[in-house]
Amino acid sequence: MTNNKDAFRDYLQLEKKYSAHTVNAYLNDIHFFESFNKNQFDQENIDHANYNQIRSWIVSLVDDAISNVSVNRKMQSLKAYYKFLLKIKQIDVSPMLKHKALKTPKTIQIPFSEKEVVEVLSQLQNPKGFEEIRDKLLIDLFYTTGIRRTELIHLKTTNVNFSNNTIKVLGKRNKERILPLLPIVVEQILFYIDERAHLEKVIDLDYFFLTKKGLKLNDSFVYRLINTYFSKVSEKVKKSPHILRHTFATHLLNNGADLNSVKELLGHSSLASTQIYTQSSLSELKKVYEDAHPRNHNNSRNV
Repeated sequence: MTNNKDAFRDYLQLEKKYSAHTVNAYLNDIHFFESFNKNQFDQENIDHANYNQIRSWIVSLVDDAISNVSVNRKMQSLKAYYKFLLKIKQIDVSPMLKHKALKTPKTIQIPFSEKEVVEVLSQLQNPKGFEEIRDKLLIDLFYTTGIRRTELIHLKTTNVNFSNNTIKVLGKRNKERILPLLPIVVEQILFYIDERAHLEKVIDLDYFFLTKKGLKLNDSFVYRLINTYFSKVSEKVKKSPHILRHTFATHLLNNGADLNSVKELLGHSSLASTQIYTQSSLSELKKVYEDAHPRNHNNSRNV
């Protein structure tokens, strides 16, 4: 007989179409609350837990120096679980009904400047050998398409279409989208494919990006690669694939692209997600405004 947790997992996978990583994160949070509940309240099943029990867990997490961001994510998992129990009529009221998220500092992630991106790519102006050719293409693909790290890692060779210069990626919730490729990137792809064909051994044949040993890339490999190259030119705190995606969106907006087009390219389901990137564009506009407005050049005159 399927229990509620198993049914919830199936719901996340099949109906919500969440990735395995996201599903595991939800289930892990629920498992941790179950353990806490059993230890503190001697209650095996959390299906009928009340908000006082949940609040006790929140206090315990904060006492253990878990960040408010992480606590809020765990609460989102519980909220989703109890919403599901309501849906399948296992409970009448969600204990999370009146819960309010903990306050978190608003952090604006700073994208790379155009100069920083150019400097990184100039390090690889004349790439030699499989790894340098792959690295240059990988960086350029992040910057020219806004592709997510997991989308890039799971890109298949069959998803590269040379007849119309596009790639097909599988995004969040298994949503497909088509991304256009710039001619300069198409050239690099052909160059990379030629080098890839000369690898001694290819194990993960279906995957487009490979290591020198012919294996599919993983998350930490891609993160380290981006971090290594951008550490040479940037002093920004965070240098990650996501910052390159952020950079793609910000540079498009700064150069006149409309928000809705950027939303489609990024694969966002709502404009609210894309509007995060306008914060960076706003700072750029503010700089232009301050540099250009006559009133800002009259500081010496009290007029």
